[in-house]
Amino acid sequence: MLNSVMVVDDESSIRSAVEQWLSLSGFDVQLFSRADECLAKLPKHFAGVILSDVRMPGMSGLELLAEVQQRDAELPVILLTGHGDVPMAVDAMRDGAYDFLEKPFSPEALLGSLRRALDKRRLVLENRALHEQADNRAKLDATLLGVSRGLQTLRRQVLELASLPVNVLIRGETGSGKELVARCLHDFGPRADKPFVALNCAAIPEQLFEAELFGHESGAFTGAQGKRIGKLEYADGGTLFLDEIESMPLAQQVKLLRVLQEQKLERLGSNQSIRVDLRIIAATKPDLLEEARAGRFREDLAYRLNVAELRLPPLRDRREDIPLLYESFARHAAERLGRTLPPLSGPQLSHLLSHDWPGNVRELANVAERQVLGLGEPVPAGIDPGQSLAAQQEAFEAQCLRAALTRHKGDVKAVLEELQLPRRTFNEKMQRHGLSREMFLQEN
Repeated sequence: MLNSVMVVDDESSIRSAVEQWLSLSGFDVQLFSRADECLAKLPKHFAGVILSDVRMPGMSGLELLAEVQQRDAELPVILLTGHGDVPMAVDAMRDGAYDFLEKPFSPEALLGSLRRALDKRRLVLENRALHEQADNRAKLDATLLGVSRGLQTLRRQVLELASLPVNVLIRGETGSGKELVARCLHDFGPRADKPFVALNCAAIPEQLFEAELFGHESGAFTGAQGKRIGKLEYADGGTLFLDEIESMPLAQQVKLLRVLQEQKLERLGSNQSIRVDLRIIAATKPDLLEEARAGRFREDLAYRLNVAELRLPPLRDRREDIPLLYESFARHAAERLGRTLPPLSGPQLSHLLSHDWPGNVRELANVAERQVLGLGEPVPAGIDPGQSLAAQQEAFEAQCLRAALTRHKGDVKAVLEELQLPRRTFNEKMQRHGLSREMFLQEN
């Protein structure tokens, strides 16, 4: 329930009386003696109402209204006016003010106007949230590509976790897109306009790790020329992505745990504590708790990082996504390199669908770029030649079904026409290969 009110009036007696009335009625009240102070504290998508006097030193209530209209035309502003200001207030309502109250006003009149304004604000914010969710969903669909059930689940989890103030651990094989998922968690959350800082824990020598993470003062150690801001401090307000977190030295794990607990840090060579507000997203291939049991990772830090966990499916477990991903990678490579997008033949597509992809999405992107550059065979080896002829025929048939269903997004009629199959035969083959139409439907 919305109950926030920002009250702006240069008369302390008015502010005190209004605060008493509203607090007794369950409102959350913020008081300001100047309009510019109110604007400085006004959050984006403020879940409340502004109540402002018209005549004040410095910025007037009408100027405040104009500035609020620039920021959010649907934020209700109720003006408090003297008797001679009524015509001016009526004009202000034409310019966007929600209501005006003539002094002296009764508590009942004030409460009635505020409750109506808050009801309107609630509807506006709910409508915005619905539109924003739809926009975010469309943007995420275009970023985390895939029609498989696993990708649909992953996108849903990313949208749910993006807005929550919790640390997230991403589990996945090398090349499966962990940093892209971390970036989505940042970009679709409330910290999107703050820094996203990525640090690969395996790429930093142990002796330099603390300075990289915490920063240092001038002269903190040999070669420390000038002050340097560390990754933790640089990410203040935003997100720090720690890739290959299992490679972090144990000594630095202790210090990172302290930062997470106390929300403050000290640079090397300094005794001054610096408060930081950040979200940690960590990525790992192994199970951190197993690493902890083996003595290679701190168990308490593992629990701190793994408030929520996202598991990225390997590419071999979502083969129906391969044609869409390949097309996207090839198209972007062609645009970047100024080349023509080459067509993909049926045998090449079959090879793509049958390969195990140990390098996951990163390997597929490399294959697509090589195809665009015309550097030899564009796809890895296809069906295992060591299989029997019957097994190879079965594998190829399953690939053809997957490819057609992916191209037509689960439209069975279009697949039947393309493959020239009777409906009964199609159903039998789908059942034999463990396929279902729902696996290939675009998420609504």
